[in-house]
Amino acid sequence: MSIDMALEGKVAIVTGGTSGIGKAIAVGLAEAGADVIPTSRSIDKVKETVDMIRQMGRKSLEIPTDVTKPEDVAELVKKVLQEYGKIDILVNSAGMTVQKLVKDLSLEEWDEVINLNLRGAFVCCKFVGDAMISQGSGKIINIASIGGQVAIGGAAPYCASKGGLIQLTKVLAVEWSKYHIYVNAIAPGYIRTPLNEQYLNEEGKLYKKIIGRVPLKRLGNADDLKGLAVFLASQASNYITGQVIYVDGGMLAFGI
Repeated sequence: MSIDMALEGKVAIVTGGTSGIGKAIAVGLAEAGADVIPTSRSIDKVKETVDMIRQMGRKSLEIPTDVTKPEDVAELVKKVLQEYGKIDILVNSAGMTVQKLVKDLSLEEWDEVINLNLRGAFVCCKFVGDAMISQGSGKIINIASIGGQVAIGGAAPYCASKGGLIQLTKVLAVEWSKYHIYVNAIAPGYIRTPLNEQYLNEEGKLYKKIIGRVPLKRLGNADDLKGLAVFLASQASNYITGQVIYVDGGMLAFGI
């Protein structure tokens, strides 16, 4: 029996695809054979990541996108459909956090995180989903977090946005199954990325606290998510939808 995880001929959009987890997944999808459009607000980072994908022999497009602006997302979808005629895979990885206790958090900071992490993912699902419904197929992978399952002090809007994204994933999986659109979420634990390196210094208290609760005794790295993303984007996962898969080194399983 063969297991088909190849992505040759597939077209993927990866939001937040020019740094950290999103970039690793964009590269992983390209390694598996997909043509990948990595997007973010930075044109320089978009060009850099597109160049990497093209050097691998895959096709790509340079389309900077702010997912908090529906007009940007609509333009992204329009250009991809004009070039390729379809969108097979969507990965929603654009995200941010604000490290503040609720008593110190402003409404503007709350809105900023929710708008990017949750509303932005919803807008991308809706616009790309319209195309997938028309073509009668698609794979959507939302990048959630263990923060959508457990509390992280000082990260209320982040946890709320990721919890909401998990529920959005489940609702879309139910509503869109009849169109052969599969919607799942990957929920990373503590993954070392350029955005959080300052908080995860190996000499710091937070690092030691985290490692004390991770059975594998290390932080994750972005490449640890590539294989799962390829699996969920491929035909090998065609009886999996509405699921949240945690990639956390065993952290949520930790007891005493």
